Amino acid sequence: MTISHEQADWFKQTFDQMSDNMDKAVLGKRHVVRLALTCLLSEGHLLIEDVPGTGKTMLARALANTVQGSHARIQFTPDLLPSDVTGVTVYDQHKGTFEFHPGPIFHTIVLADEINRASPKTQSALLEVMEESRVTVDGVAHHVGRPFLVIATQNPIEQAGTYRLPEAQLDRFLMKTSVGYPDRQATVELLVNAAVRDRASLVEPVITAATISQMSELADQVYVDPAVIGYVAELAEESRRQPHVKLGLSPRGCLAMVRVAKTWAAADARDHVVPDDIKELAEPVLSHRLLLDAEAQFSGVSVQTVIGRLLDAVAPPTDRVA
Repeated sequence: MTISHEQADWFKQTFDQMSDNMDKAVLGKRHVVRLALTCLLSEGHLLIEDVPGTGKTMLARALANTVQGSHARIQFTPDLLPSDVTGVTVYDQHKGTFEFHPGPIFHTIVLADEINRASPKTQSALLEVMEESRVTVDGVAHHVGRPFLVIATQNPIEQAGTYRLPEAQLDRFLMKTSVGYPDRQATVELLVNAAVRDRASLVEPVITAATISQMSELADQVYVDPAVIGYVAELAEESRRQPHVKLGLSPRGCLAMVRVAKTWAAADARDHVVPDDIKELAEPVLSHRLLLDAEAQFSGVSVQTVIGRLLDAVAPPTDRVA
């Protein structure tokens, strides 16, 4: 079943309402806000990488405050243990039984701040829950519920005392983006309202968790023409043939591309995906999935360069498949 025009219009109105609400905290970053909401409604996870002071945590908190669900913040440090994230089983002497005490991961939206500061052992505690939305402790699986979103932040400049995220974990993030510096108008507005120390506190809930699940189900019903699906598959194959690329787009990455394209189309009040959706979302979906070889750095080739070449090499479809 395909989403109707009335449902697509309602989707766009609700999406814009959430975007306007988040704009109170994140000034002049409409595109980044839309990417974050697309990630939430596509039931994926978001990685935000940027220099300090650009509003990474503010964006995450604004998104969490927009949804009438529970949210938690985990400050990742080198001494953080896996049980500090997932929870632990404790023996109750009065009852004579073991009881599971859930950790902060059991919330609707979880902010994993400076995720690359935790040890690989603690980082691996997120692998199962990000893929399967459940945590297994002492052989017992505990589901975290729906919707569920992990927003992780990391600082690309300060690498001392950090642990690089492995490719297996990077691939579990639906999208990767950066906030970037604000333009002059947004900077002036920010400075004029310098007395407001916590802009995320201005964001109030405007949508329920149940509505998020409803919108996710509607996004799944957006039509994707076989020509567009073939375009994504061809991009994946070409990514593995590109010079300096050691690891190309995985099948999980192809699924991520289609999922976010459906949500992006619905947010534009469309009931179908167009090739421009794929091209517009290529960088946030591919930038953390393409692994370059050591020679690329010496040749001055970046991931963004490879993505540009990839989109130039594969022509988008111009006709629908009958």
